[in-house]
This record gives sequence, structure tokens and C-alpha cells, in this order.
Amino acid sequence: MDIQLASHKIGMQFKVLVVEDNLEISRNIAEYFESQGLILDFAYDGRQGVDLALQHYYDCIILDIMLPELDGLAVCEILRAKANRHIPIIMLTARDALDDKLVGFNTGADDYLTKPFALEELFVRCLALAKRHLLNCEKTLQLGDISLNAQTQQVERAGQQISLQPIPLKILQLLMEHHPRPLSRSELSDKIWGDEPTDSDALRSHVYQLRKAIDKPFEKALIKTIHSVGLALDIA
Repeated sequence: MDIQLASHKIGMQFKVLVVEDNLEISRNIAEYFESQGLILDFAYDGRQGVDLALQHYYDCIILDIMLPELDGLAVCEILRAKANRHIPIIMLTARDALDDKLVGFNTGADDYLTKPFALEELFVRCLALAKRHLLNCEKTLQLGDISLNAQTQQVERAGQQISLQPIPLKILQLLMEHHPRPLSRSELSDKIWGDEPTDSDALRSHVYQLRKAIDKPFEKALIKTIHSVGLALDIA
């Protein structure tokens, strides 16, 4: 299996946040990673990196230590304290002393790469971190009377098995993973289709299919629309 194919095995879209104030390094990462089919967002200071990481879903974060506003160590500490999921983080730094690496790991970094580095190595490490994280995650999501096994793609509500097509299944998984935070329709589209967005009618159709499968056969509807915000699960 080549590297590009391996990236698509991890998820429908593999999305990376690069927090790096050196524009040349960011540009080089962008050119290589995007050529491999990945989707990237960029932050150029620590505070912007925290905001993006807490607002959006990323499979991996590439985090420089020396940053304006907040350094990478502070960013990592904040994300470990506030994020509602473990986001794999690989730190970049010009420091190569063991003590510096230990400090990075102690703040919650998953991996560490010293500058200068090969783009191919950074890419493979990002994929490995994301894949390892998924393998270590709890395979079954359970909220109230609904459960979803991400490995077998089996959904049950109140003991009743429910069959879902891939896109409605992905919508349900995203809503469960982010509960109780609502997801906007644009955010759902971004997580499902990435940089190849579809029209709003397609998303509306998939949401309708999901409601028909997990809401209509039961007394209480789980999917609620929050006006001007998006969709969320109504779990008592």
C-alpha cells in the first residue's frame, strides 16, 4: 500500500492543522501534504492555533514550539485541558536536547521531530499517530439508548438494530463524537466531503435519511435542529 492510499484508510478526509509561524516551512508542508491528498489548515501563532483546534476536527496537529502569543508547550497544555477528545500532536522544534523533548512529552505531545526534517518523515509520522489514535479509541460510542460501533458500523437504538448508508452513518458518528456541542451544516459538510463540498440539498437529504432511520420509529426524536446554529443530539 502506498503512502497516499494509506492516508485514505484512516478516514473519509484526513485533516491536519499546522501551527507554525515560519511561512516557508508552512508552505513546504502544504505543498507536500496536499500532493498526498490531505486537507490542511494553518495557524501562525499559538492563540490562533488553540482557537482552530478547539473549533474544528483535526486528525493530527503539527505544532511548532517557538510561536508568538503562546508557545507550543502552552498550546499543548491548553488543548489537553480543554479539548473534548484527544487530538494527536507532533511537535516541531530546533531544540534537540533530551530535556527539551521530555518537557514536550510531559505537556502532552504524542511525537517530536527536530528541525530540519524530511517532509516524508513528518507525513508518515502524522499518519501513524492518527492511525494509532483511532485503534486506541473506544470502538463503540454510546449515548442514551443509541450506540454506534465504528468498526462494524452497527447502529442500535433501544436494542433495535438500524441500517444506515455511509453518509448518514458518518453524520451520526460526528454528532455523537461532538455531543453536546452542535455542528453547523457547513462544518458537517467540511468533515464529510472536505475540499470537495457538495450542495446543501445533498446534506439535507442525508440528514433526512438519518432522521427517518433513528427518529421516526421511536417516541422521542434524537436529532434536533438549533436555529441559526446547526444540528445536535438531544440526549437526556
